[in-house]
Amino acid sequence: MSEAGEFIDAALQYEVSPYSYPSDESDGLLRYGTSIGAIRGTIRDALKRYSGMSHDDITALSSELWSAAVFERRQAAIILLQAHVEILVANDLTRIEGFIRSAGSHALVDQLVADVVRPMLTQMDASTLARVQTVLERWATEPSATLSAVGRGLGASTLQ
Repeated sequence: MSEAGEFIDAALQYEVSPYSYPSDESDGLLRYGTSIGAIRGTIRDALKRYSGMSHDDITALSSELWSAAVFERRQAAIILLQAHVEILVANDLTRIEGFIRSAGSHALVDQLVADVVRPMLTQMDASTLARVQTVLERWATEPSATLSAVGRGLGASTLQ
């Protein structure tokens, strides 16, 4: 794991709280019990400590955090991407698609769509949005109920 990933994971495990984000324990994800405020603070601290990360560093760190089936690590990945949504590009939708497919929690999918994908789409120019429409149409016809719902919701509301 990268130094930044280790820092974030250790901080998330240290910041256990009885006021953690409510979630469905049946989703198969491990829980540290870290509050959403502590997760946001951890990402803020990590971004100060490891300043100057490039697009590739941010997206790689988000994938590293997402790779473990731990709710708070995945939430931290979303918050990291949210903090850098202005540098995300259309090609990052492939990574995000993988996150949606493996989320394990509707709360994570909802947060990913609301805090990362929608803002990402709103900053794209018309020609990029036309290419992204193809991706969203593909998502809408996927056998995965979660991905198809996201694709239908985003295609209908974002690109019109």
